[in-house]
Amino acid sequence: MANQRVVIDPITRIEGHLRIEVEIDENNVVQKAYSSSTLWRGIELILKGRDPRDAGLMAQRICGVCTYSHYKAGVEAVEDALGVEPPYNAKLVRSLLNESLYMHDHVVHFYHLHGLDWVDIVSALSADPKKASELAFKYTDLPIATGTDELTAVQQRVKGFVAKGQMGPFANAYWGNKTYKFSPEQNLIALSHYLKALEIQRVAAQMFAIFGAKQPHPQSLVVGGVTCVRDILSPTRLVEWKSKYEIVKDFIERAYYADIVMAAEAYGTEASVLGGVGVKNFLTADAFLLSHTENLFQSGYIKNGDISKVYDIDEMKIEEDVTHAWYKGDKPLQPYDGVTEQNYTGFIDGDTVNGKAKVINPKDKYTWVKAPRYDKSPMEVGPLACLLVNYAHGNAKVQKEVNDFLKRTGLPVAALFTTLGRTAARMLQTKLIADNAIITFNTLVENIKTDDTTYTKFEIDPDKEYKGRFIGEAPRGTLSHWVRIKNGVIENYQAVVPTTWNAGPMDANGEVGPYEASLVGLKLEDPTKPLEVLRVIHSFDPCMACSVHVMDLKGKEISTFKVNPL
Repeated sequence: MANQRVVIDPITRIEGHLRIEVEIDENNVVQKAYSSSTLWRGIELILKGRDPRDAGLMAQRICGVCTYSHYKAGVEAVEDALGVEPPYNAKLVRSLLNESLYMHDHVVHFYHLHGLDWVDIVSALSADPKKASELAFKYTDLPIATGTDELTAVQQRVKGFVAKGQMGPFANAYWGNKTYKFSPEQNLIALSHYLKALEIQRVAAQMFAIFGAKQPHPQSLVVGGVTCVRDILSPTRLVEWKSKYEIVKDFIERAYYADIVMAAEAYGTEASVLGGVGVKNFLTADAFLLSHTENLFQSGYIKNGDISKVYDIDEMKIEEDVTHAWYKGDKPLQPYDGVTEQNYTGFIDGDTVNGKAKVINPKDKYTWVKAPRYDKSPMEVGPLACLLVNYAHGNAKVQKEVNDFLKRTGLPVAALFTTLGRTAARMLQTKLIADNAIITFNTLVENIKTDDTTYTKFEIDPDKEYKGRFIGEAPRGTLSHWVRIKNGVIENYQAVVPTTWNAGPMDANGEVGPYEASLVGLKLEDPTKPLEVLRVIHSFDPCMACSVHVMDLKGKEISTFKVNPL
């Protein structure tokens, strides 16, 4: 019997446009998988010919979520090219902003994007609020938003949506799927935290904006330093940041951590979350300056899931392959020499479980995402990569947090190499950042007592050629921006983003990337309701807007959309 094709287009609860196709056998087990992003990236071309000092402001428009990540990357790539060393205060503020971003981003990802893959909202409506309130103490000594009165109010609120036939953000999901494992009471606890997280993410965004001026699309970074001088030197603004930080940190500890412990208990034997790591090479970069001598996380990579050995990154071994991406090119290119020249070939007619449709042709090009490789090998990047590499490095903070979690849940180290492990790693990374951001803050407070510099002057010689790069971490993993400057303007610009590493297609050697590899072997309960696929893909936190952006080179209007809010 021939394999059947299952098409999910679009994948929702992500940033951007993503299509996933899988081929399943007669037992509904995935044999092959294909990842396709369907809007084109053009930011790299927009940046050509621009003033290098504007690179960060323009690059941050790559994305509407991790805008700061690309802003910082664009600024620091140019600083690297020009040989500009920003002052210590500027470095600390940039780190504080990054820590604030992660605390916001990861909470939003789990509760409002990924959480509904684990939480059955309809089941929560039949829960006993009193039992749920008592159960919450099993996962933390100080549960938040789980009093009997609060849970009863949450239940009635959502029941009101259902009675009106308006499920809002909970509509059109695969409720009742047999791979949901939470009890009704567990579902109700998580549902309450979903709603509470809506309040917390607002506080987290405000926390970021204290030094960033705005969230999203901050405005306080420049090549050479930062511009939020009055905020840094204001005791009121410093105290305001700390007070909001404490609110967000409290939620991470009392809700986010507890809910992942609860998920580890409920899903510890669920087959669909105990795979999901098909590429066992992991790469991560330095991140989160705590002091002159310490970053929270260190760079490196591991191969074949072997955490006994960490290797140093050689940036010149990073290349992008376009064999199966909609670009012209016949060989992998190092990003300094990267080319972004579109070559769209479209889809073909095919059969799917839902009838005839346009499908991916795996023998041809099928996505706007390139295929990054390190030393010819695919790499997974992201919170799981960060924790695995740093665990292998002997990073004491990471080892303690990971070991405590494994002991608390009874899971083995091998459980980290799963979809469940990837989801837990994002939470653990968030907790590590929340625990240590106060060190960055205190370091800044101490330093400004004797040093108020925030900017380093520089010049760009139009007769000189420059090249530089930023390699660091964004919420979804390792991010790098690469720039060449000639005649005082940007000659070439390339961004290799986390989702490009993870969502990239097959390369010239037939090797697939992490998204595609993660789905092979996955068994679907119901191919017409492929919740298992969503759960795996959402665990990466896709950001297709980062890996692909849309423009028309001739300035033509591409599409017009009219939205009727009623």
